[in-house]
Amino acid sequence: MTFEETYLNDNILDALYDMHFEEMTPIQEKCIPEILDGRDVLGVAQTGTGKTAAYLLPILSMLDDDRASRADEDGRAPRFPDDAINCVVMAPTRELAQQIDQAMEGFSYYLDGVSSIAVYGGNDGSRFDQELKSLRGGAPVVIATPGRLLSHLKVGNLDLSRTSFFVLDEADRMLDMGFIDDILQITKLLPPSCQKVMFSATMPSKVRELAVSLLHDPVEVKLKVSRPADKIHQMAYVCYEPQKLKIIDHLFQNGDLKRVIIFCGKKERVKDINRSLQRLKINCAPMHSDLTQAERDDVMYRFKAGQVDVLVATDIVSRGIDIDDIAIVINYDVPHDAEDYVHRIGRTARAERDGEAITFVSGDQDIRKFKQIEQFLKKEVEKLPLPEGMGEAPEYKASGRRDGTSRREGRRHGGSRHSGGRHGRHGRNKKGDKS
Repeated sequence: MTFEETYLNDNILDALYDMHFEEMTPIQEKCIPEILDGRDVLGVAQTGTGKTAAYLLPILSMLDDDRASRADEDGRAPRFPDDAINCVVMAPTRELAQQIDQAMEGFSYYLDGVSSIAVYGGNDGSRFDQELKSLRGGAPVVIATPGRLLSHLKVGNLDLSRTSFFVLDEADRMLDMGFIDDILQITKLLPPSCQKVMFSATMPSKVRELAVSLLHDPVEVKLKVSRPADKIHQMAYVCYEPQKLKIIDHLFQNGDLKRVIIFCGKKERVKDINRSLQRLKINCAPMHSDLTQAERDDVMYRFKAGQVDVLVATDIVSRGIDIDDIAIVINYDVPHDAEDYVHRIGRTARAERDGEAITFVSGDQDIRKFKQIEQFLKKEVEKLPLPEGMGEAPEYKASGRRDGTSRREGRRHGGSRHSGGRHGRHGRNKKGDKS
């Protein structure tokens, strides 16, 4: 279905034409008509499916239509007043808020008087003052992180009593980051007539409970979590914790590795690993929530510019951050579930490129989680033998294997061989290498 087949107005369609947007994604096709019809919407879809456009386009179209009809009908009371906060979009991280704001700039290019302001923490006082001026004057669209928006609300910098649209993006990540109380405080200030849209990559019970409390008779749009792109070469090392850094050191010694993201489960882990990699002379930088906004912007700029080879990060960059040329994703810790795994490794093999994903599996809990991921993938991820000199690996009992033989030991006796990846850098065990 094309965008021209919807009721989006001509100014929006002109902007989409300039941006070479023609065919809608499934989430856009299902959500845009419902939002235009005034329905609350609960959307479940992973990153990269076009969710931002699915909610911004219909909202912007309705705001612009109201301004055009007021110009045609002199004296008509505005549906969306110029001095009101017409739309609030909540995002869990500063980076996602910035990205939504950038998308807004493109979509609203031909719209007169429909603009946005991004409101997020980690800035100096001058930024807060700039936000204050924009908010008090009324802003058609406010894109904000919960904590910062709540700070403005507490000191009376904005009024949500006439807000017409409220969007909660990445609700599951919001709850994981502990924003539930902030969200509930903010939504209590919205008028009953406010149309609400909520998106989440997953639908655990706590997200379902939030949707029930916030949304009125919502249309539910759920897309299955798609499996990783075939272009991603997925691999895993079954190893002990102390062997992980040695494996990374080996990978960098055996290949000219750049454009790498290493994901860790916690920010303290990110700090420790980044320091360890720096001692190994690896050109890396950390990305976690303890950094100031200026520090995070600087890290992302240097990484995108190629001044930093490796980004060591929490899941803060696993969703909603557009970096198209990532060569390798390394899961230093096994993700909590299949959805997080898909989001993480989905940072590579984008824009028609190939990519590689390597996961370190250490200990019984990791093995259980990774086997669940393999069940979702409907295949066993290739297990790489440890590089020579690193000792033995833990046993990985794959589904259906009852003889106590690990996959690694099976390779030593003529099992499947690893192709070696680009430039053969993954350190094939020569005892099991059949060439």
